[in-house]
Amino acid sequence: MAKKNKILWVDDEIELLRAHIIFLNEKGYEVQTATNGEDAIAELKRAPCDLIFLDEMMAGLGGLETLAQIKEIDPAVPVVMVTKSEEETLMHDAIGSKISDYLIKPVHPSQILMVCKKFLESKKISVEYVAKDYLQDFNEISRKLYMDPDYDDWLEIYLKLVNWGMELDVHPEVDLKQTLAEQTKECNKEFSKYIEKNYKLWVNNEVEDKPDLTPQITEKYVLSWLKNSDGPLFYIVIDCLRLDQWLIMEKHLLDYFTIDKSYYFSILPTATPYARNSLFSGLYPSEIEKYYPDLWASGTDDEKSMNKYEKELLQLLLDRKKISLNSELKYMKIIDPEIGRAFEQNVLSHKKTHLFAIVVNFLDMIAHGRSDSDILKEIAPDESAYRSLTNSWFQHSSLFGTFKAIATIPNAKVVVTTDHGSIRTLRGSKVLGDKEASTNLRFKFGRNLKVDDKHAIFIKNPADYKLPKRGITISYIIAKEDYYFVYPTDYHKYLSYYKDSFQHGGISMEEIILPVITMESKI
Repeated sequence: MAKKNKILWVDDEIELLRAHIIFLNEKGYEVQTATNGEDAIAELKRAPCDLIFLDEMMAGLGGLETLAQIKEIDPAVPVVMVTKSEEETLMHDAIGSKISDYLIKPVHPSQILMVCKKFLESKKISVEYVAKDYLQDFNEISRKLYMDPDYDDWLEIYLKLVNWGMELDVHPEVDLKQTLAEQTKECNKEFSKYIEKNYKLWVNNEVEDKPDLTPQITEKYVLSWLKNSDGPLFYIVIDCLRLDQWLIMEKHLLDYFTIDKSYYFSILPTATPYARNSLFSGLYPSEIEKYYPDLWASGTDDEKSMNKYEKELLQLLLDRKKISLNSELKYMKIIDPEIGRAFEQNVLSHKKTHLFAIVVNFLDMIAHGRSDSDILKEIAPDESAYRSLTNSWFQHSSLFGTFKAIATIPNAKVVVTTDHGSIRTLRGSKVLGDKEASTNLRFKFGRNLKVDDKHAIFIKNPADYKLPKRGITISYIIAKEDYYFVYPTDYHKYLSYYKDSFQHGGISMEEIILPVITMESKI
């Protein structure tokens, strides 16, 4: 039999409330009474309770004085002040003394019951409704999977999965996380098939109905605004930002900005050297290689060698679109806290900068750092904890301080997006290739690449996917779902080392479906 919730009701006219007490007993609550503050304190010391109704006006020890002693004994117990007075100063005093709620006499049974349910049963009720609502969405997602979903359907599916992940963070007592993880895995399996079937059609403009892709984003959300305003516009690209991470960050920004969200699909591979260059240039990687060979470092695929010319690529995009800025284009890359703090302190000096592009690398560093740090793995062992780590970082970051500073600039606008997301990789796939093949875990290019085609897309002709050729016999493979590539040499060592790490470069909803946010300061 479930333990009854215990209520302590303190009132010097308790006999006048006997009907309420009988009513609560009938509803399954155990009610203890006291007629003064001293007896209430003695009762609380004798046995803890789950909720206290406390009269504000009592002889002897008054309501607020009793409340102070109650909080010394049990700071967590919810206390509902019951008062005849509606004076604002009294309410301020009571709230300042950490009451949980208050009621104005005369109280009605329905009010009392509502308060009891709020403080004693809200978690139970929430669990019931969360489970019911998830089951409804679970069935809706499952139904959509078998109805040939288009990109709008996939966006809706992914948003539901992300929102449920965050909802279950708030309700860990709802035992549905494994169910959600399994459904997300099934969705990524079908999403990989969808991308494999449609991506080549999109990038080659063989269909009209397609999602926004990386090359269109800067023109659509940044350049379109520049044509109609003098600025300032801060274009912030947060490397490796997932949608769930943005939603965590967004909650802290609602007091400072009006916020609009849209979404787009990243190009393949979902990796910085390809996606971010494409984002700034408004071109596919093969087009950058063709039109600006000096700005495309062939033969390597690391960020340092291939992302050195982001400012130049953005300026070339402005030139192609015949957009003249009122001031010189500004660009910076924030790769460590010192640079971030310096920019936070100086951002107000850019009130008249028409366009300032900023790349923020911290989330990418956290993702990669987690692979190499046992401490970070312990702090963020799963998706929920990874979101919590993001929240903790952002609240204390120079990026948050920078956002708050920008919000003080009249008419300032911010466009925030990312080049790709990341996925928690859980399954290894053995890959073969020449020793010159690239070392990336979620995509590779090189000669004689071989991998299970259930685990990856094989791209024999890079031009079909608007990728750089790199050589006549060079091909690409791009991992699907949550697979990661491991070479046969020391296979088990690296299989274990990279399992359960956050990676990017492949095909998953988390890596491909990305937010693009426009924010305007509220002042």
